[in-house]
Amino acid sequence: MAQPSPTPIQTWPCPRWIAHRGAGKLAPENTLAAFRLGAALGYRAFECDVKLSADGLPFLLHDATLERTTSGQGVAGDLPWSALSQLDAGSWHSRLHAGEPLPTLAGLARFILHNGLQLNIEIKPTPGQETATGRVVAAQAAQLWAGQVVPPLLSSFRPEALQGARETAPHLPRALLLDSLWPGCLDMATQLGCAAIVTHHRLMDAGLLAQARSAGWLAMVYTVNEAADAERLLALGVDGLITDAVDRFAPAGA
Repeated sequence: MAQPSPTPIQTWPCPRWIAHRGAGKLAPENTLAAFRLGAALGYRAFECDVKLSADGLPFLLHDATLERTTSGQGVAGDLPWSALSQLDAGSWHSRLHAGEPLPTLAGLARFILHNGLQLNIEIKPTPGQETATGRVVAAQAAQLWAGQVVPPLLSSFRPEALQGARETAPHLPRALLLDSLWPGCLDMATQLGCAAIVTHHRLMDAGLLAQARSAGWLAMVYTVNEAADAERLLALGVDGLITDAVDRFAPAGA
């Protein structure tokens, strides 16, 4: 059954430009070094990926496994935070960032709130932990942002994660991430009470934008790194563009 459009408390004042994983590719993704660099370049809104350690602590990492962006090996969610916190999450990127640790969601929240920034938290569960991850991340986000005027936006490709978030912190805005327009995806966004859809930028066109507007959703896109794509989407009138090209797209242009 279709659910009503988001209530005012579920909306998110979306900035036009959002820095992907902190500073795109200019610093090690999903580390505090990346968010500091993105903020130094003028970005006021950021996207990050959050999953759970084996002992249930929300921390930042995109991949299910550790090899690509840390000194660790294996499935990240199989390790407790005491082990994850000792990993080097910067050397893979450059010597400048050697020894950079994985941040917790709480640690990132301190930086975001202290600097008056906005955050889109992508719930990135270890496979099989979708609902539990949505619940824990939403619960901690609600606690960390309690009393703040602008809450974080919780997004995920996994409807189960968003449902878990909705059950735990229904007042936090949610967004369904879409890398394809799979059958029933827009109905699912409605059922989840989403405030936004976030699609691959090639999926967004005038028809989809009109559907989003009709449903009361923000229409956001990822990952926009080329000027021609940005020009098309800005002319179309999308609400938010997530980018790696933080040194080439000026956030003040929103």
